[in-house]
Amino acid sequence: MFNKKTVRDVDVTGKKVLVRVDFNVPLKEGAVADDTRIRAAIPTIEYLLQHGAAVVLMSHLGRPKGKRVPELSLRPVATHLSHLLGMPVVFAEDCIGEPAERTKAALKPGEVLLLENTRFHPEEKKNDPEFARQLASGCDLFVNDAFGSAHRAHASTVGVAQYLPAVAGFLMEKELRYLGQTLENPERPFVSILGGAKISDKIGVIRNLLTKADRILIGGGMANTFFAAQGYRMGKSLVEADAVETAKALLADAGDKLQLPVDLVIADAFAEDAQRRIVPVGDIPDGWMALDIGPKTVEAFAETIHGARTVVWNGPMGVFEMPPFAKGTFGVAKAVAESGAVSIVGGGDSVAAIKQSGLADKITHLSTGGGASLEMLEGKVLPGVAVLEDKES
Repeated sequence: MFNKKTVRDVDVTGKKVLVRVDFNVPLKEGAVADDTRIRAAIPTIEYLLQHGAAVVLMSHLGRPKGKRVPELSLRPVATHLSHLLGMPVVFAEDCIGEPAERTKAALKPGEVLLLENTRFHPEEKKNDPEFARQLASGCDLFVNDAFGSAHRAHASTVGVAQYLPAVAGFLMEKELRYLGQTLENPERPFVSILGGAKISDKIGVIRNLLTKADRILIGGGMANTFFAAQGYRMGKSLVEADAVETAKALLADAGDKLQLPVDLVIADAFAEDAQRRIVPVGDIPDGWMALDIGPKTVEAFAETIHGARTVVWNGPMGVFEMPPFAKGTFGVAKAVAESGAVSIVGGGDSVAAIKQSGLADKITHLSTGGGASLEMLEGKVLPGVAVLEDKES
């Protein structure tokens, strides 16, 4: 159960509140291209403002590798956030040092400040205590609302909690409630759908879900490695040779819990204009590759999904970025949307597919955290959550 303090459990009036948000958003020509993650943080920011706090926001953006990279500045995000909030957002040229200290000191209750990209400093990813102290300086409370970064033990997600009382924001609370409670006490039947390219990324997830889910549907490149483990010839399909033995062991442990595709969409090249065919599993000619699940598999998966009360989905069923190989992923998306089950979709590709299919409003919860969602599905404790204060029981 969710037992962490949230912003509701503390008095924020007149306090400077340091909030870790996930503003790691795509930029195009110096402007925000997709503001989903920014919008997800608005409820926490507005709550703090309405309750008389001065709000200091910090986030990373991209992978600047500890150096100042102008194209990865958060300045365009400050401009965009200002439009969304309908008020000015002060921007500090750095997240520590004189620019940060000066702007923090001048910030009044009801005002918002966004600090520059935390990853412009190598100390961020090293969780350096002195860097964390400088991030925390001048503030009274730390709020972590960046679920998407909660699996990282960085200075801005974990280190600052050594210097300030730490509580969860509303997005963090929502993510932990949905994912945590679903895994602890799902309405049954509980069906999990796993896709994406590699088994190796999800071995821990599959092992954990085998103890919790009633059925696990496997699609995407992952399925190829399971087929190779069963002795099928896979042509030029993506197969993780060093994960075949693992796949054999998982198949042996799973009994009938794992549901694999029965047919595949194959192509003679990794290209939109490639020749393609639909074949039963095991009928892939040399030189051809599996790029999507076939229509019979979509039907079989849909039948399982329609009988579910809880569905958790992470990873696409094929190379959905190419329209000829998107039918499997979109077919599964449609089945999840129509199932009436509590549905949670995590991972950037799966969320993108749901949005492309126009069914996002039919999903109970679209998770903002790819890696963080996976680690929760694996049963791991996230470091950015562990440091938050527990509620008094």
